Order: sequence, then C-alpha cells, then structure tokens
Amino acid sequence: MYIELHMIQNFAPANLNRDDTNNPKDCEFGGVRRARISSQCIKRAIRREPVFAETTGMEIGQRTKRVMERLRRQIGGAKPEAEVNAVLPPFVTAFLSKLDKDGQRTMVLLYLSQAEIEGICNKLVDNWAELADEKKRVAAAERLAKDLVKDYKGRTSAPDIALFGRMLAERPELNLDAACQVAHALSTHRVTMEMDFYTAVDDLNPDDTAGAGMMGFTGYNSACFYRYARLDWEQLVANLDGDRDLAVRTIEGFLRATVNAVPSGKQTNFAAQNPPSFLLAVVRTGGAAWSLANAFEQPVRPGRDTGLVTPSVKALDAYWGQLVRVYGKKSVAAAAVVALNGDQALDALEDARVGDLEAWIAATIQPVKEAIA
Repeated sequence: MYIELHMIQNFAPANLNRDDTNNPKDCEFGGVRRARISSQCIKRAIRREPVFAETTGMEIGQRTKRVMERLRRQIGGAKPEAEVNAVLPPFVTAFLSKLDKDGQRTMVLLYLSQAEIEGICNKLVDNWAELADEKKRVAAAERLAKDLVKDYKGRTSAPDIALFGRMLAERPELNLDAACQVAHALSTHRVTMEMDFYTAVDDLNPDDTAGAGMMGFTGYNSACFYRYARLDWEQLVANLDGDRDLAVRTIEGFLRATVNAVPSGKQTNFAAQNPPSFLLAVVRTGGAAWSLANAFEQPVRPGRDTGLVTPSVKALDAYWGQLVRVYGKKSVAAAAVVALNGDQALDALEDARVGDLEAWIAATIQPVKEAIA
C-alpha cells in the first residue's frame, strides 16, 4: 500500500532554500526557469516540525558527527572519565565510522535515534571490563560492533529515520531503505530572480555623518510550488521492526508535519509563513506512482483575477483526469482533497473533496487502518 501526497503551496517573497551563491535554488523545467526547494530541505523541515514528534510520541533521530559526545553524555558518571575517553574512539571506529583529525568527531554524519544511543551505551557498560582492558580493547570493540549490527540491522525506533532512510558507507549493514520518496518542490510557473538591496545605519554616527554603516543585497523570489511525496506502507512497517501502531502514528505525523513544514531559510527577513492552498492524498494498493509535476510542464500563467493558485489547481485537476482516462484508477483505494478556496470548481477530483484538514487526514489513514484490522 502506498500514500501519495500532492500539494499546491504559494509563498510570498522569500529565500527559503539557498544555493552556493546564496540565492534561491532554481532549475529548468518545461523549457523555463523554475523556483525550486530541494527534497533535503523539505525533509528536514518535516522531521523537525514539532507536530511530528507530538503525533508519533517518539523523539526524532539526530544526524551528527558528534556521536561520541552523545555516548559520553549517556554514559555519564557510570564509568571513570579517563576510561570513557579511552574506550569510545576505538569502539566508534569499529562500529560506525573513522574519526576526523580532531579524534572527537566522525568523518561522516551519523543518523541515530535516542533509543539506539541508549542501547549502544547499555552494551558498552555490559562489556566494560574487556573494553577498559587496554590489551583486549580493540578486539572487544570489534566483537561488540558485530553484535550491535545484528541488533540494529534493518530496523530503527525513530519514525523519521524509518521514513527517510539511513546510509552509512562504512557500515552498509546499518543502511535503511527510505519508506518515503520526497520530490524537489517546483514552481508551477516561470520565475525571475529578484534582488533586495539593503542598508544598515550606524546608530552612533554623529548627526553630520551621512551614509550607511553597511550595505548589501540578497536574492529572493515569490513562487507557487507543486510538492509531491510517496510513502511505502510495507517498507515503513519493516523499518519500524513490525510495529504497525507506530507506523500508523508515523503516517499521521508525516501528514500533519508535511502540511505544517516550511523551510527556515531567511525567514527572519521574509517571514514567508504560508500554508498550502490545496492538498490531494491518494492511497494506492499498488501500481505505478503518479507524480503530477507534468501538469505544469507548460508553465501556468496568472489569470486576470486569479493569481497563480487557482490556475495551478485547475491544471493539476485536469492532468489527474487525463491520467485516469488513459491509465485508469484500479489501484486507487481512496483519494481526498481539501482546498482553501472551497468554491473553486474541480472536475476530475470533485468526488474526493472533504471539508477540512482533519477530514483529509482521517480519509487518508482509514484505508490503512482497514487493511491491518
């Protein structure tokens, strides 16, 4: 079973996701430049949205090179500090990653849950006698690393890791296939970059001193985005070690967080806190995935009295209808639509319309609950 999300979200002027030149990311699609928000940026905003942890009832994982700090804090005063400092480097190297030049951080980012950190520390304490013995330390660390790989292979306790996966080049046994695919958000229309020239005044300048204390410029744009994600229910359950109740809570948390999530880039200067204007969720029992991005391969143009949201929703609705006409919808178990503009006419998706966000979430989760009942 799969859940596909399609969203239309219009942002006021902003620089939500910057490239290496400090300008908003963009790309070419349909022969014209489009505004873009990377999938990595969107996924971070989703997993760090407070409603995700609140709904799942679980702490999110942490991605860090400072795993030794986390282990050291978790062990606390249970073992002498000198022994902890001697034990952790060879253990982390054997289990997770080589260390950086400073000997305190790993060479790569590691993505671990709090429960995994606690479990690792418990194993360390249980095997401390051998690990603290300088002659046995390396062999004990390697043996313990193999045992922990068996404990954590193919599963996690963190819903966000289960959704977005984990990759460790030095320890591929701990890799976890993502249960969720997230597309880069693309503007439904052509976008032109704009620049904001700004100055700052030195408050202590003498009255007879003219000019700014500093000046600069920042890039920004304003865009109506199409967002798409696809969640694999079976993969999610497998990643959560068969915990179906947690998997259902993870889906609900993902739905709520995806709606709420807004990237944080330059928000102090732009405050582009704009919720989605249109939500479509499709539950499938199988079959091919349908991104609706090609609804906007021909760029949307603003109507005289409609702006960009209304024609974007109209294009998405029409493209869905075309796909259904050609390919059918035998694999579609359910679909739910909610729109800020409740008066906007829909053709292909009118039967899927629901009244509000709560009804949309309930309609999306219900087929999953029925399948596992």
